[in-house]
Amino acid sequence: MQAIDKIISDAQAAFEAAPTVAELEQAKARFLGKSGALTELLKGLGKLPPEEKPKAGAAINEAKVRVEGLLQARRDAILAAELEERLAAEAVDVTLPGRAQSRGGLHPISRAQERIERLFASMGFSVADGPEIENDFYNFTALRMFPDHPSRSMQDTFYVADSDKVLRTHTSPVQIRYMQSHQPPIRIICPGRVYRVDHDATHSPMFHQIEGLWIDEGVSLADLKGTVAQFLRAFFERDDIEIRFRPSYFPFVEPGVEIDMAWSRKDGEVGYLEIGGAGVVHPDVLRNGNIDPAKYSGFAFGMGLDRLAMLKYGVNDLRLFFDNDLKFLRQFR
Repeated sequence: MQAIDKIISDAQAAFEAAPTVAELEQAKARFLGKSGALTELLKGLGKLPPEEKPKAGAAINEAKVRVEGLLQARRDAILAAELEERLAAEAVDVTLPGRAQSRGGLHPISRAQERIERLFASMGFSVADGPEIENDFYNFTALRMFPDHPSRSMQDTFYVADSDKVLRTHTSPVQIRYMQSHQPPIRIICPGRVYRVDHDATHSPMFHQIEGLWIDEGVSLADLKGTVAQFLRAFFERDDIEIRFRPSYFPFVEPGVEIDMAWSRKDGEVGYLEIGGAGVVHPDVLRNGNIDPAKYSGFAFGMGLDRLAMLKYGVNDLRLFFDNDLKFLRQFR
């Protein structure tokens, strides 16, 4: 019994001296391990006389329970102390002001598109939309861009294999679809994503376009010029912007024009910047839209919405809009 009492007191002292759980486990092995003091006593029971074995075995088992209790108590004390230390180190001063949640904002392209839609709405235009995956007829043929026409190579794009499906190269297909389901007067704009095989500082394989269409009796090129000039001056908030129309070829309009806008360069000189194409809707396009060209005429225009946003916000690289750099995008919140 004296040996058992000595083992219990030694175990208690060893456990109390262990500062960490790892060292406590080492102390545990001295008393409860395979070669521990209590384990050795159990192994020695076989050498005792038969009449002494029950009493000695009960005493050793009772001592084992006490040592395990001392071990668990010390383990709980160490873990509690570690938790207190951690809580003290990670304490939060609840009296400090909280961190405000970051406010989001519209993407600059979305912001520019909303402004454009509001401006055209003030001129009586509504917004039309259509699918981004188009078939050959609506994207090309209905617009007089036939399979062997060179204008198709100017709009090289992404095709769906083994089908006549294509990612639309412009939002003009929306105009054809709208004409087929509506009768004049028609006055719409068609903003949306379009796709072409381009990628540099001023071109992206995916970009945004804003197209417009006005069809009614007696609509002419003069109406086109007045509409575009009024829009650009309102969008850039400058009444002194000069607009220039240059003759150009597009298969879906006749006559066709390029739209240039006077713009002050950094060196102070004033130059003209191309911002879109336009013209009087070709009679064949009207027929493809189920509209009688003998009674109705109209104009159509197309501008790069991303290009307008670049000019509006002073951005010199189109790719910045789509790099998802939050430092850049936060400027437009």
